[in-house]
Amino acid sequence: MSTSHTTTPQTPAVRGVVVVAAGSGTRLGMGTAKAFVPVAGQVMLARALAPLFTLASPTYVVVVAPAALLASCRELVGAVAGVAVGYTAVVAGGDDRHASVQAGLAALPDSVETVLVHDAARCLTPASQFAAVFDAVESAGVGVVPALPVTDTVKQVSGDAVVGTVDRTALVGVQTPQGFPLAALRDAYAVSTQSETDDAGVFQAAGGTVRVVPGDADAFKITTAWDLQRASSIVASRAGAGVAVPGVRVGLGVDVHAFDAASPCRVGLLDFPGEPGLAGHSDGDAVAHAVCDALLSAGGLGDIGGRFGTADPTYAGATGDVFIRGAVRALADAGLTPSSVTVQVIGNRPRIGARRLEMQDALSAVVGAPVAVSGTTTDGLGFTGRGEGLAAIATALVHTS
Repeated sequence: MSTSHTTTPQTPAVRGVVVVAAGSGTRLGMGTAKAFVPVAGQVMLARALAPLFTLASPTYVVVVAPAALLASCRELVGAVAGVAVGYTAVVAGGDDRHASVQAGLAALPDSVETVLVHDAARCLTPASQFAAVFDAVESAGVGVVPALPVTDTVKQVSGDAVVGTVDRTALVGVQTPQGFPLAALRDAYAVSTQSETDDAGVFQAAGGTVRVVPGDADAFKITTAWDLQRASSIVASRAGAGVAVPGVRVGLGVDVHAFDAASPCRVGLLDFPGEPGLAGHSDGDAVAHAVCDALLSAGGLGDIGGRFGTADPTYAGATGDVFIRGAVRALADAGLTPSSVTVQVIGNRPRIGARRLEMQDALSAVVGAPVAVSGTTTDGLGFTGRGEGLAAIATALVHTS
């Protein structure tokens, strides 16, 4: 095993992270190891490592890299780690992920008590997710994985025939980092049959208990070229209007609607039965309207009121997708195409957390580009805090076709 260690700190870290970055990236088709593929100008591995050095507690980081790229990986890790470089190591990966994880675990100092195993391909995973998994492992002393609810209908098939529908309420999609007591995970890997598909499977097969904590939509795994474009779009949208990119324009949209208990509730193109609706000439979907305005703003094409009319009988009761599709057509006529949209929903209700991914999918399908949705409240302040209505703020990136 080839390693690169610097001087061990005076007070060793009791937390460790193994970042698996030894994959070939065949499905991505970029001709280089996946972790070294750029995402919006910065290699995937650098983006994956950066949040680790913002954690409050000292954390020992081991990167498992392709044997042929150890030198460049050491240089990259040192550049990202900076003053925390004493807490890092680089080791050569094995023939498969199982062997690579074992190599990373072996490189951790014995002072480490809790370890997270993370895939570099999930390079937009926020620091908060690492912290949440660490805390959960240390609180319960068991394995912990971040997970998101399954939103698609899941079918059981035989060949090309559907034989049944699987109850998705008991299903989750699992992400990384996955966290464990280090000694127990080492023992589990030592007796593993290598048939398990993730670290939690290895741990559970050896008799360990695994629990879940909420995951994050940004922690998706980059596997295909579409995933890479989605990640690049998210990074670009975070950069905002302060970065000038030739051929790229940024727009802002804001919409506010009061609650109307007599109307059905439709937010972000989704129906919320049992919730009070939003007042308006159309369906009052503040999220869809903010997205529409952001797209029009990015193209310099006015706003939803000026283009569609707030009292035009044609749009009486119209659903939000009508306006978004109209904005996308207007952009196309101007030689522009949506790149990505972000939208934040502000209000006490309806609660969108459990349906955020479903809302993102619905909006993305109409916009024709990735849409990221988040939600917040105003801690009881203002009209949204008093429960009088809902607000939404959206930003859109569009590019020349």
